[in-house]
Amino acid sequence: MSCSSQKINRRIDTINPCVYCRARRSVKEYPTYSIGHDHFSINRCLVCRTVFLTPSPTPEQLKQAYDDSYYGRGQAKFIGFIERVLDYFRSARARKVSKYISPPAKILDIGCGNGNFLGNLIDKGYEACGIELPGKAAQRARKIPRLHLKIGRLSANGFPDKYFDAITMWHVFEHLSEPKNTLEIIQKIIKPGGYLIISMPNIESFQSRLFRGKWLALDPPKHLFFMGASDLASNMKKFDFDLIKLNYFSLEQNPFCIQQSILNCFLDDREVLFEALKGNNTYTKHYPPCSLILQKIFYIGSFPLFAFLATVESALGKGGTMELIFRKT
Repeated sequence: MSCSSQKINRRIDTINPCVYCRARRSVKEYPTYSIGHDHFSINRCLVCRTVFLTPSPTPEQLKQAYDDSYYGRGQAKFIGFIERVLDYFRSARARKVSKYISPPAKILDIGCGNGNFLGNLIDKGYEACGIELPGKAAQRARKIPRLHLKIGRLSANGFPDKYFDAITMWHVFEHLSEPKNTLEIIQKIIKPGGYLIISMPNIESFQSRLFRGKWLALDPPKHLFFMGASDLASNMKKFDFDLIKLNYFSLEQNPFCIQQSILNCFLDDREVLFEALKGNNTYTKHYPPCSLILQKIFYIGSFPLFAFLATVESALGKGGTMELIFRKT
């Protein structure tokens, strides 16, 4: 089925609760499916405008989605060259944070992955804490010297009140099943004047609207909800956070998101190239080597074009990702 042929079902859904506000009044926007070929719908809440995945994934679906293949089975999540490029972007994030606060400030990264972002900050003299779910990523983060690592989830009594100077969530917020509860905790543990940085897919982007259910950044069933920038900023005011900067450009995320979404329109399985770049041979074994090579050639050869297109969409405020920097009032 092509990207443009998916039918919209506009019936009001009064069964599935919104992930953010829990209201049971939403509109079905379009269908989507996971890499395991489980079928879902994308709904928009008629109360708070949050876009969310329905039905809620089962524990079995989430367990499969977050198995070892999600974190990468080797020493890193992605194959060597890709992982080195990502490390460059992690160091760039650390430099960005250092523009707002100076060492020895305390920083918490929720969903810290392999910890390399925090490792860069530790090297600059910051005190860094990370939270990561059990798994391969947490095992890698344990190797970062002087990183205070908590295995699990952010909890109400995990840290003292007004403790952190900055809290970051790099493409983590959309994974949360209780986002309001997380924001309530963040509101307590961050200092007045502290910074909160949230990056997440932009559901109002051109590429989201073009590719719809086959958009890479939907990533069902791991991504549970999405908000537009104005809706997120409005909600954050209720937690005493003011938006001070908004950016729609990401060379790390946006061009590849377009490329993989295009491939999703032509292949039976979604995210084949993405999984190949992680070395997930179990998922890609149904595709002959020549197919995977052609996909990689497409990725490398067309990257300049899609980097240009990503720059244009970002300049128009419709980039595939959004990064919002908030300050606690």
